[in-house]
Amino acid sequence: MAKALVFPGQGAQYVGMGMTLAAQFPVARRLLDEADAVLGFSLSRIMGEGPESELTRTDISQPAILVASVMGLAVVREKIGHLPDVQAVAGLSLGEYTALVAAEALTFADAVRLVRIRGVAMQAAAEAVPSGMVALIGPDEATAQKLCDAAAEGEVLQVANLNATGQVVISGTKAACDRAVALAKDFSIRRAMPLPVAGAFHSALMAPAAQQLKAALAATPITDPRIPVYANVHAQPVTRAAEIPDLLVRQLTNPVRWAESMQRMQAAGISDFWEIGPSKHLSGMIARTVQNVVCKNLDKAEDLAQFG
Repeated sequence: MAKALVFPGQGAQYVGMGMTLAAQFPVARRLLDEADAVLGFSLSRIMGEGPESELTRTDISQPAILVASVMGLAVVREKIGHLPDVQAVAGLSLGEYTALVAAEALTFADAVRLVRIRGVAMQAAAEAVPSGMVALIGPDEATAQKLCDAAAEGEVLQVANLNATGQVVISGTKAACDRAVALAKDFSIRRAMPLPVAGAFHSALMAPAAQQLKAALAATPITDPRIPVYANVHAQPVTRAAEIPDLLVRQLTNPVRWAESMQRMQAAGISDFWEIGPSKHLSGMIARTVQNVVCKNLDKAEDLAQFG
């Protein structure tokens, strides 16, 4: 059966992630050590010991999630020997960088550097303007946009993540987010929940971070992906290196079209989704969006049993 590898984004982090893999598989330990060397500080210590307050910082969680996910990918490759029938890869927001590593468009070291720069820039942009994100349960994109139009009152408020059928996240200034929560029931939205994030990711408020990321990408070697990478911005497969930098820059200020990516993968013949990385958030989103597919997860060493 044709399969896709999918990789998590920010929010998947937890203290201890990747540690069972590092303890049992030298290939995973080497990647953890390489990340520490690239960054110049002990990311491995924060991943293994916390504190949680440090791990959840945008500038720390982003490289940590990427590293833990690539560790899992390396272990799966080592156990299976190769990955047969992988027709596509994708990652949720930050996870798109892991997908590019899996597709051999980015080296691991360059991806670690990029997501560290991305995380620092996003943290700074978040701190510059009081802002946030709100998860909406029930609406489609059009309804979520109508809520944004009603609550914005001249401030930034826009659709940020289309995660699954009936699960949309909006992003903007804190005041606009507060108004959206108050107005949600008027639009027949079942629940509107502020998210514990640093700021308004995937919105116009991330424009300063996008400019910093653009400069970093211009200095980073990128090659044609060996496997099509479904991009968050347009939910289409990407096979040319020349397209990638612009898509990664636009991703910071545009909606993440995750549900649409899953639907298009299924339409292209994907029937198995392997989620590799900390936590198991993506499988739930996939199950709510596409039917008659198989999902497997690799987070901890014990999860390897399901890969045969």
